Amino acid sequence: MEFIYDRRLGISLPYLDQPWETLSVKNQTEILTQWELIRGTIPEKIADIEMSIEDKQMELNQEEEFERSCALNDEVAEYASVINDLWIWYRTSPSVSKQFSSSSF
Repeated sequence: MEFIYDRRLGISLPYLDQPWETLSVKNQTEILTQWELIRGTIPEKIADIEMSIEDKQMELNQEEEFERSCALNDEVAEYASVINDLWIWYRTSPSVSKQFSSSSF
């Protein structure tokens, strides 16, 4: 098990090389501890991105060139997509499982 940095989201994401339920309780606990530290940074990242969206929207309100307006809209859409993905990861709350139980990650 390792965490791999996702440049688009700006956080490290879990990568399991074996099923969650086959990991020892100790390993699951260590992974969950690390995940909770990462997960705790997500709301602040979302707030920062929301500020960037507001900046882009203010810029868009002043923009008169159509092509630039389209580019700004694309940037806002990408920011919104990142926020959506971050919320999905934030809501992921795995738990320690016993052998042969359902996968958490």
